Amino acid sequence: MHILLSNDDGIHAPGIAALYEAVRDLGEITVAAPDSQKSAVGHAITISDPIKVMPVDKGNGFRGYAIGGTPADSVKLAVEALLPHPPDLIISGINLGPNAGISVIYSGTVSAATEGTILGIPSIAISINTFTEPRWATAAVVARDVANQVAREGLPPGILLNVNVPNIPVEDVKGYTVTTMARSQFKEVFHRRTDPRGNLYYWMDGDMELAPGQTGTDVQALIAGHVSITPLHFDLTSHAALDSFRSRWNR
Repeated sequence: MHILLSNDDGIHAPGIAALYEAVRDLGEITVAAPDSQKSAVGHAITISDPIKVMPVDKGNGFRGYAIGGTPADSVKLAVEALLPHPPDLIISGINLGPNAGISVIYSGTVSAATEGTILGIPSIAISINTFTEPRWATAAVVARDVANQVAREGLPPGILLNVNVPNIPVEDVKGYTVTTMARSQFKEVFHRRTDPRGNLYYWMDGDMELAPGQTGTDVQALIAGHVSITPLHFDLTSHAALDSFRSRWNR
């Protein structure tokens, strides 16, 4: 099996190193990830500038490419130009911080896996539910487990798995739960500041708020100590609304 690893935290991030160690013996591993931090860039791709590629060898077998572009660029370029054959599996992560609820829309980690799915390759995004003191070992165990199962069973066409792991010791994980993406939004606060030259700038901060009355969501699973596994697809059509809009708009 040939596995392509990517992320949005950059090729030198500890999360992708932990992911490499978790799956390195499952097959041939190639790493293609942004050369620097690219969190929250969503599914952006580079079309107006060249994309630079630098070989990386971090020792211990960790070899790959630092891509001067986005997570989606990294996967697209690896599959279409850098590799002699498409990989059998793509894993994006391990992301520092959860990609649950509305964060999925902004996530470069999820977008790298989405790009793999667009290209017809089974793909997984994996994130850990913390921004401080991550227990990489827990997420690594989960990543290996999910990768093995997807390698054996595959995924339906057009579907990727978004996996979020609670930041607790692996023995305390309550199990795996298939979830929905929580309905939520960020409540931002923009702090107004001035730089030493008197120029105005803003620093964004805020928290995610959940819509009330939900059950079975990714956010709730994480709070309860479960690994959240959410099947996602990139067809953004609201199929439930089609008949209503056809009756109003079709002429």
